Amino acid sequence: MGNATSNPVIHFEILGQDAGALRRFYADAFGWQLGPADDGPMQYSMVHLKDRGGIDGGIGKAPQGPGHVTFYVGVEDPQAALDQVERLGGKTVQPPVQIPGGVTFALFADPEGHVVGLLAG
Repeated sequence: MGNATSNPVIHFEILGQDAGALRRFYADAFGWQLGPADDGPMQYSMVHLKDRGGIDGGIGKAPQGPGHVTFYVGVEDPQAALDQVERLGGKTVQPPVQIPGGVTFALFADPEGHVVGLLAG
């Protein structure tokens, strides 16, 4: 009996007020090797855990507010997924955004308000 899914969780983000402190905490707590922080305002660092049986993610500075943790579901078409989410009672938080030369992401809130990401590409 398998438990395969066509839309697995493929990425996570941990965003907060002090990106450097968060990077140090997760590196020390779990032995994660983080890439260098980018030069952007989010000071975003990637952590690659796929080769260790996990999923890749990122740690950085929240653009506003106290921060949050988000997981991203892999989908073929973020807009189609958002349309389905809305039919089921969820709400679009962030319409699809294409990162130049990279992935497309979107965010939605489930019927209880939990924010979840979508990722294609």
